[in-house]
Amino acid sequence: MEQHISISEADRRRGLAFVSIAAACIGFVLSAQLALNNNFLVGEIHISGFQAGLLEAVRESQGILALGVLALIAGLTEPLIASLVLVLVCLGLGAYSFAPSYHAVMLMSVVWSLGFHVWSPLPNSMTLALAKPGTAGTQLGKVASAGALGSGIGLAIAFALTLVGVPIRPLYILIGAAAAVGAAACFGIPRKIKTPGPSFVFRRRYGMYYALNFLEGWRKQIAMAFGGFLLVNVYHAPLLVMIGLWGANQAIGYFFSPVVGRMLDRIGERKVLTFYYFFVTCVFVVYAFVRVKYILFGVYVLDNATFVFATGLTTYVNKIAPPKEHTPTLSMGVAFNHVASVSMPFLGGILWATLGYQWAFLIGIPAAAASILIVRKLPRGIAGRTALREPGGAA
Repeated sequence: MEQHISISEADRRRGLAFVSIAAACIGFVLSAQLALNNNFLVGEIHISGFQAGLLEAVRESQGILALGVLALIAGLTEPLIASLVLVLVCLGLGAYSFAPSYHAVMLMSVVWSLGFHVWSPLPNSMTLALAKPGTAGTQLGKVASAGALGSGIGLAIAFALTLVGVPIRPLYILIGAAAAVGAAACFGIPRKIKTPGPSFVFRRRYGMYYALNFLEGWRKQIAMAFGGFLLVNVYHAPLLVMIGLWGANQAIGYFFSPVVGRMLDRIGERKVLTFYYFFVTCVFVVYAFVRVKYILFGVYVLDNATFVFATGLTTYVNKIAPPKEHTPTLSMGVAFNHVASVSMPFLGGILWATLGYQWAFLIGIPAAAASILIVRKLPRGIAGRTALREPGGAA
């Protein structure tokens, strides 16, 4: 939803610059956290597979709560909200440095995840409000690039500090500091921007979109909760290796994103998403049955890098829904995605503990197969303009 505001050209440019700085800081935060997370949980907190699933389920539940928080604070100034929630990210992740136990990490993850999920739609919303008419896509692209740059810097610094022997806990102080810089940057954004609050559209004709979002949340959490955990817990991948792997999948995803966008424009969602979910099915089989760690390292990189294919869900909405229903339909997609994001890690953790880690991945195969069946029902040849909008994925 674009909401243009009356503002001077100088303030507009300044606001967009500070949005980009905040996005870069949070790119730094999220990439570093994802790269460090499994080694921290296994090496410092000594958690089990069941605990890993439960932790991820609780963390992702904040994505649902965040939608309610955004509704409650509708009408407040977005830069102020952004600053406050990034303070939560700072406090939650910075406190990992001192976490004494699993339960403490659980509490801290609730704090930072709530802040992050409330923050997630705000950069795009503030950018749309500040962009001149007809330049929204360009400005969104610049903010996305700033986030990617921050991700690269975060991974490079984490790798360099680990290489020279800095322990993992102090790295979380650095991550918290980056979030604090992002919070401070939000004070440079004009306060005229107000959050409209999310509204939802639930229509039967969008049923395939809702179903695909639910299944995508299921697939995403298998990778997020158990892919890296498998490499660290079972195959003892060291921190430097995990940072390197995460850097590789970020780089592949960054350079491959334009290719996927052109594919969606040229051949449409049906073919692109069919390939994506077939690939995902193969990934789950490899995770479950292959015992060669170097193959698993490669699959981990490709698995995370191919999340970009889920952009097809957003471009599908751009083609089936009228413009006034884009934002509320995408919001409903986020809700379905997070329902799966909460339930899947909990179930996967139980299966890991009772039947073996293979089953945490095998339960993804029916979800991927169901996705293929749904995708094959999409209309043929609906290729068209790709819109740059907030995807229904998450953290």
